[in-house]
Amino acid sequence: MVETGWVKSSHSGQNGDCVEVRREGTRGVGFRDSKCPDGPVMVVGHESGRRFLAAVARDGELGGA
Repeated sequence: MVETGWVKSSHSGQNGDCVEVRREGTRGVGFRDSKCPDGPVMVVGHESGRRFLAAVARDGELGGA
């Protein structure tokens, strides 16, 4: 399986309260809590990951301030 490094938004602050994302090869897209890098990883299919990332990129789509 080909895995790339973890990425977090350039809008993230320095406090470390972030969700990180990475490609999980053919499995899909992985998400984890940046405060717990050795903790669990949630993996979703590529299409679900794409839709989620597109939704959070739009202002207010997921209830943002």
